[in-house]
Amino acid sequence: MIGFAAIAITISSSVLADDIYKWTDEEGNVHYEDRPSGDPSEERLQFSYNRTNSSAVQNRVQSQRDVAAARREAREEAEDAKTTAADARAAAEAKAAKCVQYRASMKSMLESRRVYREDEAGERVYLDEAARTEARSKAEELIKENCSD
Repeated sequence: MIGFAAIAITISSSVLADDIYKWTDEEGNVHYEDRPSGDPSEERLQFSYNRTNSSAVQNRVQSQRDVAAARREAREEAEDAKTTAADARAAAEAKAAKCVQYRASMKSMLESRRVYREDEAGERVYLDEAARTEARSKAEELIKENCSD
């Protein structure tokens, strides 16, 4: 096993150490070979090998991950802001609808001679003066609570 590893290391280092030759034939085709061809246009190419700095690669990958996480977080915050704004608009619309409903109820109480409510059986129960006054006060409170003007 150790002999096999030694042969593999020797072969791989010789592959990296070999020269590459470039030459052009009569038809203009460029050829690359690992042995000299003897052609007059042949030139020997020089290569240099640099080891990869693994810590620099790890730092670059981590930096890219950090940027992606920041973008994802910003996108989520923007979506949350949109949702919050939509919820606020829906609440404002619901409050405005209640305002319209309470104002209509108040108008009805002020213009009608007889005010009634329906009981559980769906029958009309007419309010006396004290109940009407209490209903108006409650309607006024609800209008103040739900109407901005």
